[in-house]
Amino acid sequence: MSAAGGLVPPATSLVEGLPEAFLGSDFTAGLVAAFDDVIGSVGATLDDLDAYLDPRYAPDDFVRWVASWLSPAIAARRDAEHLRAHLGDLRRALVGRGTLDGVTAAVRACTGLDPDVRDSGGVSWSKRPQGSFPGRSAPLLEVDVRISADEPDPDAVLDLVRFVVDDLRPAHVPATVRRAPA
Repeated sequence: MSAAGGLVPPATSLVEGLPEAFLGSDFTAGLVAAFDDVIGSVGATLDDLDAYLDPRYAPDDFVRWVASWLSPAIAARRDAEHLRAHLGDLRRALVGRGTLDGVTAAVRACTGLDPDVRDSGGVSWSKRPQGSFPGRSAPLLEVDVRISADEPDPDAVLDLVRFVVDDLRPAHVPATVRRAPA
């Protein structure tokens, strides 16, 4: 079939790679050329795979499926358009698990707004031995969440944020999640 028939022709034909002994046979050349019609479409699909998987164009069920790999709790409670807009945040939350950036990205994926996230510190270096420790001695994570005024159930979103923060925070760090004015 040609491109007019719906299949994409390959960039190079498989017939061109046949040894000289097989090129004399019309049957062999025709059989291998038939594979060009099938394999050409597969090659074109693989070449453009990023366009198939782009969240801007992907179907809603595919976006939900990918989001469920990254955060099942958020994927179950937010609509496909929200997930589509925040797939990058879900990825950053998973990669940055246990960090301020990871918690910030996860809360943004829940609410669509940037939270204020603070911790007690504790990561630093000193030029001299026995230097002072950074931050406070007791571990703490504080998250002030902004929830959009048009959110139909702000309490459910706040519960979702609490669940997600509890899942992402380091196990030894207690977390406090509060609602802040939007």
